[in-house]
Amino acid sequence: MIKKITILFFLLILISSISIAQFPDIEMKDIDQNWISLEELKGEKLTVIDFWATWCKPCVSSIPKLNNIYEEYAPKGIEFIGVNIDGPRNLSKVKPFATSMKISYPLVLDPDQNLVDRFNVTVFPTMIVLNEKGKEVFIHEGFNPGDEQLIRDEFEKLLE
Repeated sequence: MIKKITILFFLLILISSISIAQFPDIEMKDIDQNWISLEELKGEKLTVIDFWATWCKPCVSSIPKLNNIYEEYAPKGIEFIGVNIDGPRNLSKVKPFATSMKISYPLVLDPDQNLVDRFNVTVFPTMIVLNEKGKEVFIHEGFNPGDEQLIRDEFEKLLE
């Protein structure tokens, strides 16, 4: 009996250690080099965390579409957080790039890829959507023409 309880205990620990990612309660620098809490940026209903880089062609293609989606869905309680993953050598390019792309949602910098590691992101761009409780409810990797409609459709389902 004790052996079964011990095995169950270790299984529960294992399951809890591989649980779905939750909203990170950490501070990061924004593109103006100010510290900001990600908790402050959290959406009322959904939070979209979009990992991107200036050197990533699919990321560059996705940004205008994400701007449009953000402007459409922000009034519905969805907040976007852009997470730039450019390394320290390219950080000086991020703000001019964001300005030229007219990114309208908040941006934070992850040059050491701490947040990338926390969410186990391996493809860029990657969009992770968290619900109001901070649980991961949708992931979209890469970006192809037409993906913006797929993202809108998923948002509509998640808002129901």
